[in-house]
Amino acid sequence: MADQEQGFVVRDRRGSGGSDATPAASSTLNQPQPASASRAAPAQEAPALPVTFSSFVISLGSSSLMLMGEQLDPHQTAMPVNLPQAKEIIDLLSVLEDKTKGNLTSEEQTVLRDMLYALRMKYVTLASPK
Repeated sequence: MADQEQGFVVRDRRGSGGSDATPAASSTLNQPQPASASRAAPAQEAPALPVTFSSFVISLGSSSLMLMGEQLDPHQTAMPVNLPQAKEIIDLLSVLEDKTKGNLTSEEQTVLRDMLYALRMKYVTLASPK
């Protein structure tokens, strides 16, 4: 028994509202699942876009903009301004720029540089005393 591979179940509750109504979700942790069961996706889900470096930078930048009061979707309620957290994301992108120097494509470098410029300018505008 010690040589047998122990299986596990991953329960994704994002789309189902937290209910465990699917038969795969009721499996026990010590029963391995067939490989085809993990690839089966509900038909109503849209295919996920591939995660790229540029999409990662844009995602972080969008989060920072929202924390600085930007409303990216007019149908969504505005988030309260949180400048310290927005600055933390800007600093994170700055570290990412330093650590990836020389390893990015020209497009990735442009996206990161332009995002940092826009975020820094907005942050300075909001953080400066009026």
